[in-house]
Amino acid sequence: MFEIFKAGGWGMLPILACSAVGLAIVLERFWTLRRSAVLPPGLGEQVRSWAHSQQLNPTHIQALRENSPLGELLAAALDVRNRPRAEIKERIEDTGRHVVHDLERYLSSLGTIALIGPLLGLLGTVLGLITMFMAVMVSGVGDPMKMAGGIGEALVCTASGLVVAIPAYILHRYFRARVQGYVVQMEKQAAALLDELSNARQAGAQAHPTAVPTSAQRTAARVAT
Repeated sequence: MFEIFKAGGWGMLPILACSAVGLAIVLERFWTLRRSAVLPPGLGEQVRSWAHSQQLNPTHIQALRENSPLGELLAAALDVRNRPRAEIKERIEDTGRHVVHDLERYLSSLGTIALIGPLLGLLGTVLGLITMFMAVMVSGVGDPMKMAGGIGEALVCTASGLVVAIPAYILHRYFRARVQGYVVQMEKQAAALLDELSNARQAGAQAHPTAVPTSAQRTAARVAT
């Protein structure tokens, strides 16, 4: 491996740096985007049962917010649970944009590595060809070993750039698809909680209806005035 890196020349240095950064991003995203960490099993049902039984207090909501991305989204809805449905939905959408941004963290960097990998390989190829032509200018075409060294440097850089770029591109698309799937599931859980909050409000309004004055009471009030 070291011999291959050495044969690639100076053009291998940025490619090696990109491979190290890309590997770190991939390992971090695999750990962060675990399904159990983003969408804990049974969390949506548990929160809806809290809303149904009115077991909501700041401690519960804060713990929910720190639990997971899904918990952060549901906690945002519970913060404004006494407001109209449209305002609750707006709060969910605003929080959802921040949650999605956190889920897509570092993916743009991984996509950049996938994009510039072949370009860095091309740069190494050009440097290798320049090395070969400089050797020809100094020694002429009578020394094939120097020409072979330049060609080998060019090919090693090209192959290395592709080896870094292809997995980075595949994993970038994979993580983006995983995030989109999580977003759909979180939207379903948020919609279910929104319906539960609306139903709880309607049930509370029916249990404590506003007293409507009778006609006799209205007549007495007019006489009094």
